Amino acid sequence: MSKLIPFACAALIASIAPSSHAQEAPAAPLSAVPAQEPAALPASTSKSKGEPKGEPKAAAGVAAVTINGSRAGDTESRRLSTAAKMVFGREELDRNGDSSVGEILKRLPGVTMGGPPGRGGGGVRMRGLGNGYTQMLVNGERPPAGFSLESLAPDQVERIEVMRGPVAEHSTQAIAGTINVVLREGYQQKDVQLKLSDSIEDGRHGPNVSLTMPGKVGALTWLMSGSVGTNRQHDENVTTYRDTDAAGLLLKDQQVDGSSRRSSRSVHLTPRLSYKFDNGDTLNFQPFLMHNRSEGDSNSLLTQRIGPPQREYSLALADSTSSMTMLRGFGNWLHRMEAGAKLDVKFGFGGGRSESTSLRKQYADNGVLKDYFNDVDTSRSHNLNSGGKYSTPLAKGHLLAAGWDLEGGHREQSTVALVNGRAQFAESGSSMTADTRRVAGYVQDEWDITPQWSAYLGLRWEGIRTSATNQGRDVRNNSSVWSPVLHTVWRIPGFEKDQIRASLTRSYRAPQLNDLIAVPTWSQLNSATRPDRTGNPNLKPELAQGIDLAYEHYLGKSGILSASGFVRNIDNLMRRELTLRDTPDGPRWLSSPSNIGSARTSGIELEAKFQLAELVANAPNIDLRSNYSHFWSSVEGIPGPDNRLDQQAKQTANVGLDWRLKNVPLTLGGSYNWTPAILVRTSADEVATTGVKRQFDVYGLWKISAATQLRLSANNLLNDDYLAGRTVTRNGIAQLSDTASRTYTTWTIRLEMKL
Repeated sequence: MSKLIPFACAALIASIAPSSHAQEAPAAPLSAVPAQEPAALPASTSKSKGEPKGEPKAAAGVAAVTINGSRAGDTESRRLSTAAKMVFGREELDRNGDSSVGEILKRLPGVTMGGPPGRGGGGVRMRGLGNGYTQMLVNGERPPAGFSLESLAPDQVERIEVMRGPVAEHSTQAIAGTINVVLREGYQQKDVQLKLSDSIEDGRHGPNVSLTMPGKVGALTWLMSGSVGTNRQHDENVTTYRDTDAAGLLLKDQQVDGSSRRSSRSVHLTPRLSYKFDNGDTLNFQPFLMHNRSEGDSNSLLTQRIGPPQREYSLALADSTSSMTMLRGFGNWLHRMEAGAKLDVKFGFGGGRSESTSLRKQYADNGVLKDYFNDVDTSRSHNLNSGGKYSTPLAKGHLLAAGWDLEGGHREQSTVALVNGRAQFAESGSSMTADTRRVAGYVQDEWDITPQWSAYLGLRWEGIRTSATNQGRDVRNNSSVWSPVLHTVWRIPGFEKDQIRASLTRSYRAPQLNDLIAVPTWSQLNSATRPDRTGNPNLKPELAQGIDLAYEHYLGKSGILSASGFVRNIDNLMRRELTLRDTPDGPRWLSSPSNIGSARTSGIELEAKFQLAELVANAPNIDLRSNYSHFWSSVEGIPGPDNRLDQQAKQTANVGLDWRLKNVPLTLGGSYNWTPAILVRTSADEVATTGVKRQFDVYGLWKISAATQLRLSANNLLNDDYLAGRTVTRNGIAQLSDTASRTYTTWTIRLEMKL
């Protein structure tokens, strides 16, 4: 680790060297700040579980003060956190009138979204790292398989917390960082809120109705929140497949023109109940219900310019239906003890069911039915979890906490895949049952060592056991990880709003269930660029050691200028590898995951957010937001150049502004998101590419009255095609696939009322 320190320091110093400071009053001690938990990360978790606001924090040894009844703002919460944490509340969630949480996440510093704009499918990524490196939480808990945060309605969310480093209280499966989505909280809202919206994409309407209703009877308070909506989408794409020999001779040249239509209906319900007992104990419970059903059809036309005499098909038509129902419950009981100690016991459950059917018919050149594929996939899952945290003050500004997490889950998946009435998976099996068990314990010590210096020291042990039965064969996988975590912040004496952060952490990435034990996926047009896929039960977790450094300067009430740098060394890197195997149907390409070695990633992240009036006298009432990130990575054992971590962009940037006009009740704003083209050599003979991704969004908000406002927004105004490709070179043959997917501008109009 000592070798990482100079590199991280150099990256940080280079990015902040031009900064200068104005002499200001000495920093106030952290322990003297009201309305804030002394422990940075536990505070965010306890707040999300309904802890009453406005109570003096004597538990942490903080001097008794009079609280004005308001929670610290998003920027203030960030400043007071010992670990690097950004908080984005309702102002950010409502700003652009987005229809999904995924559209909000793409604008946050260091966060990118995979897949085409407006479609997702590529996962949420922090620091440019691909799927699995970013930990996604809901109310501090890991969501069950199949839960899509990108599709979650923003009206169901209270705030989003972005943590760049792991902490002991949460799972340390966060090599890139953690995004915690906190669902609606009942005690903050007084009015009934009704929102009516319609999203229009390429002439297709998607209406949505959202309603939140708070209430209170005696010691019981609640917030009933729900939304109902429909969505209609149309997609078009063109894919080119080319095979070339070593002399450059074209062996195959095919083009597939595809189009699809989908119509979906969804229901989200998020009630929240909170009961305060006479002795001060608080019991909170928040169920979450999501249901979605969709129907669609697609067609693809295969044009062959060069290739074998008999191509796979000329025209393919498919119809599909899918449904998903998920119920999740979160709860906690908060008990206050003598001398400021607290016991917070949490509990939860979850269950889900998903079904999908697809019938695809492929026709020859003469219009005769050639092949038909019938796929039926059914998945059921349920889980239970429990945990808790005991915290006690050791002295003024010094808090010790210990806790545990227990989680068990069961999943059943059945796949019926027929080709012309014959089972595809006779060899590998078509059904699977899997059980996972996760046990964790942690201890953390948070200490305001001096008024200018705070530290967080944590240690977490986490063990995961996975057992499965796949077509009568038993498979086991066990892993466990110790994760020491150190965060510290130093508030520069004489510069009240300037501070330096540093972190030394160990985190990991556990193999996903589908990577360990997966019902095999059959590729209808099997090739090196379109392989079958399966799992590997012998996978080990990736282990990462990292250093983070950051400099922050706070402006006014909500402004900030920051520069940060990080380095991660990763062992047991997981990658998918291609093999060509013999099957009863002839040779077929297969993709399966394996541990291939080690890697290193590093980067710098810059952020600026402020009101223009804070810098320029008599300036318009404009809020400016911008962030820029640059990333480096290299994988040992893969020849360069471009031997980067899979899917990692070299750069990403966001810029946005909000202009509140003075003479009319109108706010105008917009944002621009940019990710350059990506080229990654994933192995010695495979290269993956993604085209440049640019998204320009605008909005206008008209405040009709104190209780009514109208919002008009447009997302993805540039509607560039989304490009992706892959090239595999084996035995002197280069197989290439390139896909261009059309994207669309989405217009949304929303009426927001307080009743």
